[in-house]
Amino acid sequence: MNPTRRVLLKGALALPFFSLLPFSWLQADEPPQPAVTRLVIHSDQGPQRLEVEVARTPAQRRQGLMERDSLAPRSGMLFRYAEDQPPESAFWMYRTRIPLDIAYLDEQGRIVAIDRMSPCESESAADCPSYPAGASYRSALEVNAGFFAEHAIKVGDCVSWPGLEGIC
Repeated sequence: MNPTRRVLLKGALALPFFSLLPFSWLQADEPPQPAVTRLVIHSDQGPQRLEVEVARTPAQRRQGLMERDSLAPRSGMLFRYAEDQPPESAFWMYRTRIPLDIAYLDEQGRIVAIDRMSPCESESAADCPSYPAGASYRSALEVNAGFFAEHAIKVGDCVSWPGLEGIC
């Protein structure tokens, strides 16, 4: 057997072995998957229970609900911050495909502002509108558009979840 053929044969035999090795160093840095928790929105219509992903890290908050084609009916994403966010701090819908409602929450879980956000179809982030809270907030809750109106959830209602320091 000639040397070239021998090298090719050894390479072909080693290929299955190399396919078993972890190649995480080749993959882009993906934000870790957000934890999931249950929360309750206390409104005049009674408690509304949801199962939400919790975005705590900057990478998870940047990713948010981007690139998703749907969101289950009683689910959403809770964005948590260690410090109060200023009233002009805003969310946007760049690369977000589904219309959403957003509720901004204070440190105790009380809703301080609600907004409806439409998907942005622009390829340029600069062309997407932003949705500032208009009030200081510690957390934000995104759910399917229309959920808050359907359940008569309004500013002043309370949201609670495991580990919340205050309770409203």
